[in-house]
Amino acid sequence: MPKQFTDEDDALLAELGVEVEEKKVPTRTPREERIIAGFEEIQRFVEEHGRSPQYGDNRDIFERLYAIRLDRIRAQADCRELIAPLDHQGLLDGGEAAISDDEELDDDALLAELGIEGSPITELKHVRSNAEKKAAEEIAGRDKCEDFETFKPLFEQVQKELDAGLRETRPFEMKAEIEKGRFFIVGGQKAYVAEKGETTLTEQGRTDARLRVIFDNGTESNMLMRSLQRALNKNEAGRRITDPTAGPLFSDQTIEGDEASGTIYVLRSQSDHPMVAEHRDLVHKIGVTNMSVDKRIAGAHLQTTFLMANVEVVATYELYNINRTKLENLIHRIFAPARLEIEIMDRFSRPVVPREWFLVPLFAIDEAVEKIKDGTISGYVYNPKEAKLSKRAV
Repeated sequence: MPKQFTDEDDALLAELGVEVEEKKVPTRTPREERIIAGFEEIQRFVEEHGRSPQYGDNRDIFERLYAIRLDRIRAQADCRELIAPLDHQGLLDGGEAAISDDEELDDDALLAELGIEGSPITELKHVRSNAEKKAAEEIAGRDKCEDFETFKPLFEQVQKELDAGLRETRPFEMKAEIEKGRFFIVGGQKAYVAEKGETTLTEQGRTDARLRVIFDNGTESNMLMRSLQRALNKNEAGRRITDPTAGPLFSDQTIEGDEASGTIYVLRSQSDHPMVAEHRDLVHKIGVTNMSVDKRIAGAHLQTTFLMANVEVVATYELYNINRTKLENLIHRIFAPARLEIEIMDRFSRPVVPREWFLVPLFAIDEAVEKIKDGTISGYVYNPKEAKLSKRAV
């Protein structure tokens, strides 16, 4: 059997003056290029938000567009076959949609499905749905809290615990976090869920409940849970306040009944980018996956998230019974001061800035994982000047 040469072999032979038969590069049709580009936009959304795009009046118009586009790709066999090699996030496994194979993946048609016609997609950045407007009106319609003296000590205690590092503010992620006794930050004010009524179903079949929410300025609002959810989601400053004791995030030992949740992986890039080449032993990608790491990094040289280069796995840590997205966000927050700001060109020569690469030594990552295990990580942040974890300022 004749020997099959790799691209690297061909390059070496060319340098030696040996003619190499030019390989035929498969070409894509304009439709295939458009589908791939559209799917890469969905992938960037998932990397940024840690979840698949979803439907709903409370969602950004672009997210709703991506959700429809993803369903269309899942439903069409030729699209699934085209996208499968690029699907490192497992998006194609999210389900099948009842869409015929001959429907075109056109943004104008997708927007029409959302009831929006005649507007270029680039002009839709500030579109507000009726649900968002209703939520804003409901938040604004507050009454004076007649028994605020009952709740005032609670707000004072929460502030003391925040100052002492016993509580933290974290991005709001899901409506399941809205329960009686929970604290949030809405519009720059602390909010306390004093009461939660019976759970009901909306006309769209979604769960909702009436809440009594007390604010630290002495007002209150009798709002729906979904209204509070929308108010927290649409405001970048919207936060939830954690409970005083969260406990360890995961254990390094499993017991009967534990369910595997995934793996923290640490990668080193083989990119020839000058910044990476100069600091190769310090430049690491830190991520969390629910698939095998080998599968996660397959085709790394074709993906901007891997700097369009092959990678080396330098460390892995198994997870049990934990929310992978929350843990990844926590790790990225800890090492945010050392985030590597690097711009990579994708396959279509468009600039992309990957967000999961950090200029940090491996021993510091090991230390962070140990502190995650024992539940003390909330008191630390990475100090780039000293190349180690330091106590957070109180």
